[in-house]
Amino acid sequence: MSADRLHYFYVLLAYFAIYVVWGTTYLANIYALDGFKPFLLSGFRYLIAGALLLVWCLVRKIKLPSPSDIKTLSISGILMLIGGSGLVVYAEQYINSGYAAVLVATEPLLFLILDRIRWKQYSSNRNVIVGLIVGFVGIAFFIFYSPHDSFQVIAPNRLKGTVIALLSAVLWVIGTLYGKKNLSTGSFTVFSTTIQLFAAALFAFLIASLTGEWKGFSLEEISFPAWAGLIYLIVFGSLTAYLAFNWLITVQSPALVSTHTYVNPVVAILMGWMLNNEAIVGMQLVAVAIVLLGILMSQLNNKVQANV
Repeated sequence: MSADRLHYFYVLLAYFAIYVVWGTTYLANIYALDGFKPFLLSGFRYLIAGALLLVWCLVRKIKLPSPSDIKTLSISGILMLIGGSGLVVYAEQYINSGYAAVLVATEPLLFLILDRIRWKQYSSNRNVIVGLIVGFVGIAFFIFYSPHDSFQVIAPNRLKGTVIALLSAVLWVIGTLYGKKNLSTGSFTVFSTTIQLFAAALFAFLIASLTGEWKGFSLEEISFPAWAGLIYLIVFGSLTAYLAFNWLITVQSPALVSTHTYVNPVVAILMGWMLNNEAIVGMQLVAVAIVLLGILMSQLNNKVQANV
């Protein structure tokens, strides 16, 4: 297999990880949150994943990033993993997951607005802009037509939940762009993700302390399903999908990589259909087709190359 074909194969595997594997972590979160409070869950998840990656880096003798890169990675890790992922969980105290998923799915459009460096590239390619808009419409329809009123928000705190969820999307985008802009050229390694995870873990434990999540916490009282959920999040959420995301944004434009926010909710609901006998209506299948059409349009004429 030629180097170009091998690279393209790796890109496909990475997209599978962030599209499909990341989507399955919604179900894992449900199990894990039955035994862990939100920021404690994030802290343990990121700390253990970071420790495992650190061992890998030491065994493989991967070079430690420069001090300036460590600072950049720490800031981007906190913005993405706590400000982004963490705030979504917090927002779901006030709005349900379906509504939150639609708000988070604004990330590709936010990249179009905030990624000034690549705005000319995006604006000159109508397929990208139209595709991202079509994909967003598709995911909105998908959630809207899902059973059990999953698109309905929880009053009276819906505005609060909406603002928090949108803020989480903005912080994820800012964290991604900040890291991509300020890291030394070609400096991304597994050690980069390791530092992001450790920084996010420490910040999550700090928030857990300030909000009283440690009070009454006991590892002995954690149920087996909660442990299973945590382990799944570590292996497939952080070590597989998050690593894939971090690598993909070094070889693809962030707006295109962020289309995983269109697919993840679909995968999550399909998992519920397969494992929990949750209903799926015909209009949802139409919406899935719209989502896939949007993604296909956004990827047309998109060249896979480093530092896009």
